[in-house]
Amino acid sequence: MLKILIADDHAIVRRGLRNLLQEAFPAAEITEATDAEELVQKAMLQTWSVVITDLAMPGRSGLESIQQLKQLHPRMPVLVLSMYPEEQYAIRVLRSGASGYLNKESAPDELVNAVHRVLAGKKYITASIAEKMASSLGQDTDKPLHEQLSDREFEVLKLLAAGKAVSDIAQMFHLSVTTISTYRSRILTKMNMKSNADLTQYAIANGLI
Repeated sequence: MLKILIADDHAIVRRGLRNLLQEAFPAAEITEATDAEELVQKAMLQTWSVVITDLAMPGRSGLESIQQLKQLHPRMPVLVLSMYPEEQYAIRVLRSGASGYLNKESAPDELVNAVHRVLAGKKYITASIAEKMASSLGQDTDKPLHEQLSDREFEVLKLLAAGKAVSDIAQMFHLSVTTISTYRSRILTKMNMKSNADLTQYAIANGLI
């Protein structure tokens, strides 16, 4: 039996996804998770045919969740459905082990096509991301500054640039304020910047927020 696990912290999104997938896969067993912790817990209990998850949910980092899911079940396909533009996260998501990335504004048929593709053991990427991945080969020196950051540093960068306090970010990730402050220092050093205002200006200029 086809078993699909949907993870999103918005009930209306989960309902929409359930209805869409139930129509496309009438015999599927569909289960929901409301946050990253529940997602990982349910993945620990059994193997799913495919996991469809948001990237930004309460609890642990979305990229961290993907990595943990792949550690639990290396061959289990994980499809990310996110509000973030694909140019921001798609490549990072694929490097974390996910099988595909879709923006939530994608057409419903595109999601169904993506599910069919990852169930067949293939990757799902759009033409624009395939082009970006190809063009990035051999161009490491020309990478934007934020692409030099680790996944966690990148997520902290976006939150700092959006005006979140270090203490708020620490609470979101269940980490200490000291740890987040260390991430902030690393980010500033790697990007050769001096303040959160510099990060905000950079993030706006590069379409990160």
